[in-house]
Amino acid sequence: MQIWKNLLNLFLQSNCPLCQRPASQEFCEYCHKQLQKCRLTDSNCDKDDVSVIAWGAYGGAIKRAIAAMKYDNHPEIARPLGEWLGEVWLQNYGTEDSFVVVPIPMHPEKEKQRGFNQAALIAKSFCQTTGLKLKINGLQRVRKTEALFGLSPTERKETLVEAFDIGKDFRKHPNLPVILVDDIYTTGATVKSAIETLNKSKIIVSGVAAVAVPRKSNYKNNS
Repeated sequence: MQIWKNLLNLFLQSNCPLCQRPASQEFCEYCHKQLQKCRLTDSNCDKDDVSVIAWGAYGGAIKRAIAAMKYDNHPEIARPLGEWLGEVWLQNYGTEDSFVVVPIPMHPEKEKQRGFNQAALIAKSFCQTTGLKLKINGLQRVRKTEALFGLSPTERKETLVEAFDIGKDFRKHPNLPVILVDDIYTTGATVKSAIETLNKSKIIVSGVAAVAVPRKSNYKNNS
């Protein structure tokens, strides 16, 4: 019997997407420990009049995990990231359910090319953990924009003008405020453009939940 159990465990294991070691879950034990070192001790990272709650500081293992998810075709990484973000939410807000969750959308062409929208997958796991209601099509990206990496804050803002529109889930005005979910919150240009779009339709945005924020002196972590 033990032989069959060992064979079954071996069959069920896959390789860790970050180091290729055998892993019974998304990450091997070593990489899981490295990821936990990125966790913020203070998850409230409010910035520029936007209420932001985040799980980790962007760098090290979490930066590698997000890159592997997006560029190396590992959508399964979104599940633990969304779960960890959801746990941080519960620690701060408990089971308060007077919000709806909307992921930052990708342009349809880019999503088709990648095969998934990582923010949507993170939001799904986040909602499974928190019990909040997911409106996956609350927003839609109507203008294809260039990559924001390397652009100045002003250039990012100009690039994202009218990039979003109200999605089919919000053709009927929601009666609850929105929490936006994304993988990384950097300058906030993308989120602010999304908030402006929702506000124009008189939809209230209460804040943002992001897996990671830039590592700064005022973002203390436990590494």
